[in-house]
Amino acid sequence: MEKLLAVTAIGPDRAGVVRDLSQAINAAGGSIRESRMIALGTEFAVMMLVSGNWHTVAKLQNSLLALQQQSDLTVTVRETQPRPAEAAAPYTIDVVTLDHEGIVFGLSNFFATRNLEISEVNTRRYNAPHTGALMFSVQMTVNVPRSVHVATLREEFLEYCDEQNLDAVMEPAHR
Repeated sequence: MEKLLAVTAIGPDRAGVVRDLSQAINAAGGSIRESRMIALGTEFAVMMLVSGNWHTVAKLQNSLLALQQQSDLTVTVRETQPRPAEAAAPYTIDVVTLDHEGIVFGLSNFFATRNLEISEVNTRRYNAPHTGALMFSVQMTVNVPRSVHVATLREEFLEYCDEQNLDAVMEPAHR
């Protein structure tokens, strides 16, 4: 029976980090199902969903622990389960605004108070091309149960965005 592991790793950004992690997973017989990797300042962060049978999982846990001990990475491994079949439709949310405190909190609070799950969030700060103003963008995926009236949700969301001076779009995710 296939088992799943959620693996996170963080350490100084350097050439070979991805190779070292993927080599440890490959050597143990594991398979990377999903991953997100990004440089954050001078650090490099990795999140992976790795699969394998029970024997592979035990070898993988030992292999990643050894990698942590011989490198400058902090590695965490947790067993996880497959996500249940989608009872919700994914919607992408794109927001752009002048940078200010509380943007992510406000957006996440909007969806949490409606009991909607956020499955992915990406943010970035940048300078506007013409004015140089500090901008902030958020891309997220929100799972909207089929029982939720999407037109009402969209109306409430856009009203919230108007109140917060956020330029936003909410549309079905393309898979």
